[in-house]
Amino acid sequence: MATKTLTDYERKRMENIKRNEELFASLNIKSKLSDLAASSKRHRVEAKAYIISPNKKVKTETTIVIRRSLRRQGKSPDSAGLLDFKLNIRKLTTLNSKIIPNKSPRELVPITMSDASTCSVSSESLVNKILSVCKKSQFKEEDDDGDCVKKSRVRASIELDSMKLAPENIARVVPGSILSVKFFPSEDMRMLVVGNNCGDVGFWNVDSDNEDGDGIYTYHPHPASVSSIVIQPFSLNKIITSCYGGQVRSLDIEKETFGLAYTTEHAIISMSQRCDDVNSLYLGEGRGVVRVCDERSRKLSFSGDLHQERINTIDFNSKNLNLMVTSSSDQTACIWDLRKLGKCKPEPLKMITRKRAVYSAYFSPSGSLLATTSIDDKIGVLSGANYDDEFMINHKNITPGLVTFKGVWGWDDSYIFVGNVKRGVDVISTEEKKIVTTLESPHLSAIPYRFDAHPLKPGVLAGATSGGQVYIWSS
Repeated sequence: MATKTLTDYERKRMENIKRNEELFASLNIKSKLSDLAASSKRHRVEAKAYIISPNKKVKTETTIVIRRSLRRQGKSPDSAGLLDFKLNIRKLTTLNSKIIPNKSPRELVPITMSDASTCSVSSESLVNKILSVCKKSQFKEEDDDGDCVKKSRVRASIELDSMKLAPENIARVVPGSILSVKFFPSEDMRMLVVGNNCGDVGFWNVDSDNEDGDGIYTYHPHPASVSSIVIQPFSLNKIITSCYGGQVRSLDIEKETFGLAYTTEHAIISMSQRCDDVNSLYLGEGRGVVRVCDERSRKLSFSGDLHQERINTIDFNSKNLNLMVTSSSDQTACIWDLRKLGKCKPEPLKMITRKRAVYSAYFSPSGSLLATTSIDDKIGVLSGANYDDEFMINHKNITPGLVTFKGVWGWDDSYIFVGNVKRGVDVISTEEKKIVTTLESPHLSAIPYRFDAHPLKPGVLAGATSGGQVYIWSS
């Protein structure tokens, strides 16, 4: 029978047990206990023969236990075992860990909106609103031949001075820290979806009427932090969310059910879709793995190790849909040709190296530029036919609470929006290659660090905070 291989944790545990046994042996604990027991017996015998005088007070003696620990003896304690224990616990709980707790039966089956709801209001108004928008003819524009085609994003230049933050465009949507925020790609409403670090998904209908209350609806479909949100641009009744607990759920508004689209033992850190393939989900899973899952059949069409550490973002080029960019905690961002990912060890078309983890890499709306955000306090912008030209902007990309910023593009290639530690939004001009202005407001009471630009409403920008608040700037 083959010998069972011990894990690092088990091996360290056995070493700690052996070291403790040797320590007890060196301290002669058993002999000390025998002496102490004999002494206690002798004192009990002497007490029985002792005659207490009426005029003499009895002195109460407290048994003194002599501690023999290393700390008591003035020696440095051996903390190696404790340190190893802490490191192993950290490995088990880190987001990069490939081991997650056993899932309960509830987490592996579809969940109705009513069962997942954590708010006091009914989901009826939310469902009716989304379905009414789905029935309308939208995403339509005429091409050069006069034919009506669909669109999922508009490109437009804006006046930065026109972007304002009104008090009515501020709300606390969910408790906890918001990790992902996404606008519905609809011209007929301003509605967004957020996911927090507790597994909650919140909806905010910004333009809700009095009958709809505050327009906020919250649900708890996930067992862990919601990492990404994808909304089908040509089918708004389907909202897909992923979480660090290894789940991808698809909310079908018509069925009012959070279906289970994909599950794994690894943490899902990022998720994205190509605009020409609404059925395939690209997942950043575990430590550097990208998987492509068919949302309908739940089957994988690709799985490959593209990075050494977690993949923080996945994005696609709007001009060349075969180009994908990934950012990673292994201090790199890589551009990939999807047609060449079938190889055993695919090579990136280009690798951008930073001094510390890269937390975002996004193509510009035209696809001509690429922006990266790293916690080395740099924002890089690459251009050129092969993205060989680059300029860097100094920018503090992590908050005092160790929350990372992710820079996002606006509605053309002109500006990048990124939060700052002074409760503002810095605007970087790609033409002037510097921060040209900062969006500030007395109504901004927290640091926004996650952003989304409304794809069909130029000048409408949402910023989310670690306190569950959402701020919406409107032009």
